[in-house]
Amino acid sequence: MSTRLRIFMTGVGGQGTLTATNLLAQAILDCGINVTAGEIHGMAQRGGVVESALLIGMASPKIGYGEADIILGFEPLETLRALPYLKPGGTVLSSTEYIPPLSVCTGKTENIPFETIKEKVEACAGKAYYLPCQALGIEAGAPQSGNIALLGALCATGCIPLKPEELAETIKSVMKPKIADINLKALELGVKAIS
Repeated sequence: MSTRLRIFMTGVGGQGTLTATNLLAQAILDCGINVTAGEIHGMAQRGGVVESALLIGMASPKIGYGEADIILGFEPLETLRALPYLKPGGTVLSSTEYIPPLSVCTGKTENIPFETIKEKVEACAGKAYYLPCQALGIEAGAPQSGNIALLGALCATGCIPLKPEELAETIKSVMKPKIADINLKALELGVKAIS
């Protein structure tokens, strides 16, 4: 496993994309590994696009097109939109559950079928994993914890130098006990989802 990794994370406002970024960065730091994280553009209002970058073993907080080793998509349309950042043969982990944009909600456009998104992901990714993140979050106790389920899945792939139990320790150290319990359950469900 390379100790130099670029991870591009994307979702929509209200999903906890930035929380997931900060938590993953803290967990990696807790393991004594250098990491840089940053928001790529704009904190969005609920439903708007949120992107962030996490770089392991590198100082720059930016990821250019074709540079990301891993894409974490907390929403399928955002996964599709992020694909230009993926390097050839990179890894994609994506939620299978939509949060439809306003144009779809108002009937101005139609949603892109998930099978179409999956075909486009698999045309450029070396590995791809799909999880029903919101459902896993609801099963854990809060739909927002679906982001932690995706992080758990990422840790379980072995693609990053962080084990699920190490992420669990960071969750316990930075979250209040009641919230930590929900997120620990989500982490466990994410790991099981790809096992």
